[in-house]
Amino acid sequence: MPLVHLLRLLGVFLLQLLCLLLVPLLHLLLFCLVSLLCHLLMFLLLLLLELLQVLLLLRLQLLLLLLVFLIHS
Repeated sequence: MPLVHLLRLLGVFLLQLLCLLLVPLLHLLLFCLVSLLCHLLMFLLLLLLELLQVLLLLRLQLLLLLLVFLIHS
């Protein structure tokens, strides 16, 4: 009987050790997910800035085209 109790205590010890090891791994996973989310948001922001530049350039080209038509008239 004492051997069974010793094995159960060893099992509890190993389970607690596993839980202690899982905590830093979960923190690392959370950090990676937050970092990935930040990178994704930054990428989307850069895409929006690129789109804004294209729209601004198109607006300027339209203005120049209207000026050319105004001069040729």
